[in-house]
Amino acid sequence: MLSLVNVGHKSLSDYASISSRDLMQEIEALATPLEGARVLHVSATAFGGGVAEINYTLVPLMADVGLDVEWRIIEPTEGFFDVTKTIHNALQGNPVGLTAHQVGVYRQCNADNARFLGDEWDIVIVHDAQPAAIADFIGESRARWIWRCHIDLSTPNHDVLDVLLPSVRRYDAAIFHLAEYVPEAGGLPPAFVWPPAIDPLAPKNMALPPEEAVYIVDQFGIDTTRPLLTQVSRFDPWKDPLGVIDAYRVVKEEHDGLQLALVGSMAHDDPEGWEFYRQTVAYAGEDPDIYVLSNLNNVGAVEVNAFQVYSTALIQKSIREGFGLTVSEGLWKGRPVVAGRVGGIVTQIEDGKTGWLVGSATECAHACLEIMRDPDAARARALAGKEHVRARFLTPRLLRDWLALFNRLLGTGVSGPELVEVAPR
Repeated sequence: MLSLVNVGHKSLSDYASISSRDLMQEIEALATPLEGARVLHVSATAFGGGVAEINYTLVPLMADVGLDVEWRIIEPTEGFFDVTKTIHNALQGNPVGLTAHQVGVYRQCNADNARFLGDEWDIVIVHDAQPAAIADFIGESRARWIWRCHIDLSTPNHDVLDVLLPSVRRYDAAIFHLAEYVPEAGGLPPAFVWPPAIDPLAPKNMALPPEEAVYIVDQFGIDTTRPLLTQVSRFDPWKDPLGVIDAYRVVKEEHDGLQLALVGSMAHDDPEGWEFYRQTVAYAGEDPDIYVLSNLNNVGAVEVNAFQVYSTALIQKSIREGFGLTVSEGLWKGRPVVAGRVGGIVTQIEDGKTGWLVGSATECAHACLEIMRDPDAARARALAGKEHVRARFLTPRLLRDWLALFNRLLGTGVSGPELVEVAPR
């Protein structure tokens, strides 16, 4: 059996003070004709990445508005996650391709997992590439199938993309963060574009008093009398933690007391992460003011929240990025955010108004220096970013978009917001 994820309970009414009344009424109207519809989410892992974080809020909220919804995790075969990490990197532009043996491992694992999917669903949502080929092994199905892509496909390795495309063509709809992520390929299902979102009431994002943040950060050896830069992300070359260390070293020349925290989470579906974690530790060297932390050090959601609230500036120096929800997390907390000028980050930050967009370690260092030299101006920019996140990147808006698509695919006759659909290319 595919493992069932226990997501607990959430109530949409708890978000009424954060979201607009119009949005809450729109969600109610869209949910009514979907009462009792059976919805299944399928993904590769239940923790350690943006998909998991989103689903821990989205799935219980779908249940709260009346859907019969489950989230299940595929069972990997030996070597499967090594193959899918290669696929992930290739889809974001890495030239390393797949061997015939690796393609066989990928497809066989999907075939094995497909055997456990019945035909009792109205909607099946498959997240990212790892389980995408399940659709090839289902046969006739009364369900509407949706592929949700969470990564940057703007400049893919086409040899690897071509392995995936026949599976994607079997879906009834596909969803991407940005229009430029939609592949230029024929025969694809209708492609819709909307951004992901953060949960403002989750432990990672809920209001945390500054004194509590100081107390928590202090437990990890941080000197809370000195400034701190923090990047929260997986240990992944695309997130460029080594470049963050380079930027920190430049800033430290002017601010000798500066500290740096690189805070990540080790995921089951990211075997490469362990090696890059070791590389990051080695690159930090013997500097006592660089802290490389993860769930291995008991860093969880509340601890991440504390680091973000306490930090002088938050960094997300990605080289490639599907979206980068840590940017919205930082802005939601009213913190100055410096981030790579790539992918979905540019929809979250307007350079010079809501944050800083950078293209190199040197630019990153200069932005951090600007923040430290004029903290009041930096704070004003961050608060403008918070309101931008409130309007566009919170979970109720994401729930609304999903419900609108469900109504469309199931033909309920209820029209919701006009979804952004990308014409075939």
